[in-house]
Amino acid sequence: MVDVRLRQVARAYLASIAIWCGLSLLTGWQYRIFDQQLNIKSSLLDMVFLAESRGFAYALLTPPIFYLVRRYMTSTRTFLSHLWVYCVILPPFMVLYGCIRWLVLPPRDAGLQQYLRLSAHGPFDVIYRGFADQITMYIAIVVAGHAYEYFRRARNQELEKYEYQQALAASELQALKMQLQPHFLFNTLHGISTLMEGDRKTARAMIVKLSGLLRTSLEQGKSDLIPLMAELKFVSEYLELEKMRFGARLTIAWSIDSDTLPVLVPHMILQPLVENAIRHGIGNSREAGAIEITSHRVNGNIELRVRNDVGGARPQGTGVGLRNTKARLKYLYAEEAVFSFAIAEDNTATASLVLPALCADRQDAAQTPAKPEDEGEKSCVY
Repeated sequence: MVDVRLRQVARAYLASIAIWCGLSLLTGWQYRIFDQQLNIKSSLLDMVFLAESRGFAYALLTPPIFYLVRRYMTSTRTFLSHLWVYCVILPPFMVLYGCIRWLVLPPRDAGLQQYLRLSAHGPFDVIYRGFADQITMYIAIVVAGHAYEYFRRARNQELEKYEYQQALAASELQALKMQLQPHFLFNTLHGISTLMEGDRKTARAMIVKLSGLLRTSLEQGKSDLIPLMAELKFVSEYLELEKMRFGARLTIAWSIDSDTLPVLVPHMILQPLVENAIRHGIGNSREAGAIEITSHRVNGNIELRVRNDVGGARPQGTGVGLRNTKARLKYLYAEEAVFSFAIAEDNTATASLVLPALCADRQDAAQTPAKPEDEGEKSCVY
């Protein structure tokens, strides 16, 4: 802790000395121009040295003034109380300035004293001959300290506000993800319960398959974004579970571009869309139904589509899955992602996602096993 504090103090003094030395170079140059106009013989080096001696004194006094400004700005005192404190600090400031200035550039240097009216015999003579400039510089340092403190506080408040918004968005996003899992579990268990009386063997197999899906969901749930390859694998296993329930009545078609597999997509972004397609498609009809899942790149984005046949009456409004999808895209991508859902006249529903193509590391993507039909561009039916 002490080492950190010492480094902070050292950085403050180094910054102050660097700033004042830079300003003093300009001041020394101005002194030289002023002497030339008055036909006073002086060298630029002497004038720079004179200005630097004054600037160095102010540089050593600036960090303590900034510290006092920060300390008193955090208090609940009134403006008059602050003004009284600054007035009390002014005399010690001038005394310290005179002493530092006297030590840096005493009147023993005859070469410089021929140019200077400040051939003072002591620090207090330095103060007496330049008190107006010293008071002005003191006020300027105090004002600069207030300006810096206001800037620092405003920046910290913006950072805190940003971190708060990030934490809030992360918590709301996590709540949305947690909403999907029990919804998915409830619907799947409801489907399994319909088989318990007539086909217990298939129902038991579905329970085993469901446990594997839940395990995968929990393992991937730590990440907001996963490679599309992993998302498709999860959706494929879910569809295998549903195929055990519907058998040959359920037809699934895939059309996946290989260059979309490493792209990062939200975890469980396709599963609720596929679940919605089954529920309002084949699950709502005695006839066979088809689901088509496609992915391809469009102008630097990735487009995902889930198309299915609509069975029975058309769904009214949007369900939990669609509302959840819209909300998650808003938190993850703001206005950069587009979600649309429409039902055509031929009784086919299409859910479409257009996401920024954020690619994962290919090595990380390769660690997730893919289905055999995921290799290369494909269009297959099983």
